[in-house]
Amino acid sequence: MDSKKLTLSNGAPYFEHQDSQTVGPRGPVLLQDFVLQENLAHFVRERIPERIVHAKGSGAYGTFTVTHDISQYTKAKLFSKVGNSCRMFARFSTVGGEKGSADTARDPRGFALKFYTEDGNWDLVGNNTPVFFIKDAKKFPDFIHTQKRVPKTNLKSATMMWDFWSLNPESLHQVLILMSDRGTPYGYRHMHGFGSHTFSMINDKNERIWVKFHFKTKQGVKNFTDEEAVKMSGENPDFAQEDLCNAIENGDFPKWTLYIQVMTEEEAKDFRWNPFDVTKVWFHDDFPLIEVGEMELNEIPVNYFAHVEQSTFSPSNLINGISFSPDKMLQGRLFSYPDAHRYRVGVNAHHLEVNRCPFAVNNYQRDGYMADSSQYQDKPNYFPNSFDDTQADASYKNFEYELDSAHVANYNRNENDSDHYTQPGLLYSKAMNAEERDHLIKNIVGSMKGISGPKKDEIINRQLCHFFRANIELGMKVASQLNVNIDANMMNHSK
Repeated sequence: MDSKKLTLSNGAPYFEHQDSQTVGPRGPVLLQDFVLQENLAHFVRERIPERIVHAKGSGAYGTFTVTHDISQYTKAKLFSKVGNSCRMFARFSTVGGEKGSADTARDPRGFALKFYTEDGNWDLVGNNTPVFFIKDAKKFPDFIHTQKRVPKTNLKSATMMWDFWSLNPESLHQVLILMSDRGTPYGYRHMHGFGSHTFSMINDKNERIWVKFHFKTKQGVKNFTDEEAVKMSGENPDFAQEDLCNAIENGDFPKWTLYIQVMTEEEAKDFRWNPFDVTKVWFHDDFPLIEVGEMELNEIPVNYFAHVEQSTFSPSNLINGISFSPDKMLQGRLFSYPDAHRYRVGVNAHHLEVNRCPFAVNNYQRDGYMADSSQYQDKPNYFPNSFDDTQADASYKNFEYELDSAHVANYNRNENDSDHYTQPGLLYSKAMNAEERDHLIKNIVGSMKGISGPKKDEIINRQLCHFFRANIELGMKVASQLNVNIDANMMNHSK
């Protein structure tokens, strides 16, 4: 078999790959050695800015197959009949750590899915938790700053983390999940995934319902204890990546079952809480899970950087029949996610293999960094025009609806929606068993012992008030193990 020639990026073959061109055997290197220039120049540009959040991640390709009929809820072609399937890509990640951090750290896990459907790519960008820390995207930069590093010391800080949480009781539900063993999942295969936000589905009768997405792992839920996670962080900071790769390479393809919860617009009006509040869940007894399909991951990308690092996801990547909701966090993400990718990967990131729609793409976007004209070539870059055959299809018109109010203001996110304690209390008392409650308290205490500085007592006492309001036993046990004296005022404190 003929061997391939070594070439430069322009395709020109060359020979001298290992020795620079010099003046004599020991002389200075010549600037004219363009092979040296090209290889060094490319090398120092091999990395792109890492994600501000979700920097450390793993990814795999697979297949999604519809197993149950939900066409009464959505006109999305993917769900038009049982047996439909599409290729997909999944990326799992930690949230707060840098790209080189341990993927077993205590942190929520990103659960981002890209479905390559005939009506375009649909991204479902969620987490391994059904709720989040905050309910308005305006708070997101401040929140993430508390999960990162102190500008002065470049160190993580339990003080600023608990300071923020104690000042934002809406975070309590997610904090309890994070501090439980669910905050340290055993890799990515053994955790559930959630769309987290409320989305909408629109059917062929132009009827809208609200929907939540749940992916239940078929491998069974499995978590590290705090001690096991810390130990694994030192022994193998890439445990989750290795576990996913090994499973797929060995033919043990991980699978998840997709379920949805459905709420009508009338039910939403009478719901006890704001149905678009991402810090709350919909109880399964009231809105039971409806089985939809199965996701299987069966292919590790041939190049991590090209596929996993350059993959871009956005909740704004929606398809006909699936849409958004008034969820304030979701509304913010509709802008911030594609904007992050335009900064990080470039305005033409959608041309890359992992992000590209494998079906038709016809638009009038042109130029920019890394432009690829293979799809549009010399077609016009404006619409309407007299020269191409691209037409807007009226069957894809947006869903039209009336708003409840015409009054514009900066509404207090917690006005008439300030119950931050009922659901966390039920999580502690009903959803967790005795061992899980013990681990939760131990993990909370271990983390809060890291609070320091002149505001230490103020931050601890403020957070304890939230624990007491959720569940008195929880508050008492945390306070006791922190050696904090309790009085009735603390237990009855109202923020």
